[in-house]
Amino acid sequence: MTSQLQLLVISNGHGEDLIASRILKQLLQLKNPPQIFALPLVGEGHFYHNLDIPVIGSVQTMPSGGFVYMDSKQLMRDVKGGLIQLTLNQIKATKQWVKAQSQAGKKNVVLAVGDIVPLLFGFLSGTNYTFIGTAKSEYYVRDEVGLLKRTNKGAYWENFSGSIYHPWERWLMTRRRCKAVFPRDSLTTEILQKMGVRAFDLGNPMMDGLEPSFPTYRSYSIDAEYKEIVRPLVVTLLPGSRTPEAYANWEQIMIGISSLLEIMREKDSAMHTSRSMVFLGAIANGLDCSILSESLVSHGWRPSSVEELPLKFSDHKALAFKQKNDYFVLTQNAYNDCLHMGDMAIAMAGTATEQFVGLGKPAFTIPGKGPQFTPAFAEAQSRLLGDSVILVEQAVNMGKQVQNLFAYPDKLHIIAKNGLRRMGPSGAAERIAQCIMDKLG
Repeated sequence: MTSQLQLLVISNGHGEDLIASRILKQLLQLKNPPQIFALPLVGEGHFYHNLDIPVIGSVQTMPSGGFVYMDSKQLMRDVKGGLIQLTLNQIKATKQWVKAQSQAGKKNVVLAVGDIVPLLFGFLSGTNYTFIGTAKSEYYVRDEVGLLKRTNKGAYWENFSGSIYHPWERWLMTRRRCKAVFPRDSLTTEILQKMGVRAFDLGNPMMDGLEPSFPTYRSYSIDAEYKEIVRPLVVTLLPGSRTPEAYANWEQIMIGISSLLEIMREKDSAMHTSRSMVFLGAIANGLDCSILSESLVSHGWRPSSVEELPLKFSDHKALAFKQKNDYFVLTQNAYNDCLHMGDMAIAMAGTATEQFVGLGKPAFTIPGKGPQFTPAFAEAQSRLLGDSVILVEQAVNMGKQVQNLFAYPDKLHIIAKNGLRRMGPSGAAERIAQCIMDKLG
């Protein structure tokens, strides 16, 4: 019988922990699974605790929450908060883990998830490593046609060596001990392969686990076409998950909704129609719905019930509101359904926006004040996701921007194809897990 592989996953952020945990779930379901340990470089690794995976070394939540790359002030706060000593301790813990496994005669490997930091940890570990690159994509600098036209001075440095991944990052990826690299999309994989990296195009684990509670097929009968015309327009709202930022984002989203309602009601009045709208607020568990409810009431929404909604909704604990012919829902238990039911999204989030777009739908984004969803982040996200994201500089212009998009139905077909191409099909975690075991098990 083959000895059990020992695997240490190193990740640096909430989103990275989540992606890593999805792959680990799949690894644990394989015939001869590895014994898994985790080292979260940022935060306390809650996703690993949920899987009963032991965490090694020091864990500590930094003031920035992992968003240091956007702001030098955030970096200084983390340094004052003990970042340097924490990092040194974590490198030491990684080496000690590898040494202990090797001395026990056990085959061991590091799975690095995130950016250059965990990748560097993999290299410094002294053992074989694989890398899942979640932070970088060639779409930030190019599309399938060629380089994007950009005017800011920093744009040159992002791609100065012919790839979004810099020479020192590619050096770490082309070492003999780096057995596999899993980029986040096909375009990035293709570029890295040309540069000698052992890169595999297996999809993006972000698109896994998003199945709704209802069947997604649609029949194309005359009756179905009629229902499509008269059914309510559904808008998914993604304010982000970090406090207090998400509450400030919510106020911007509410301004956008008021603008959208005004435009739609004018259109209905002119055409003598009354198509209702349903807004689905997909609210993270860490947010307080009572704060969001107060905001709704102040904008003229009145409490209603889920049973009154003009569509079936799975979360009967959700908070429902009504204003004239339109409805509003706040839910903390039906995230997947919110993604699938939405015709479009108003978004001020990272991962959630990417997942919505990956389902082939348009997302309208509004730059916030941060620390995450800043104007710089929103602009970069619009490059990453291309046609699928419509950046609305001022929330009050939301209605006009939505009207502009729906005036060109062909654009919606382009957006549907674009989202799938940039985010990939579901099932990536299983494919990556199998590849890791094929290469290292």
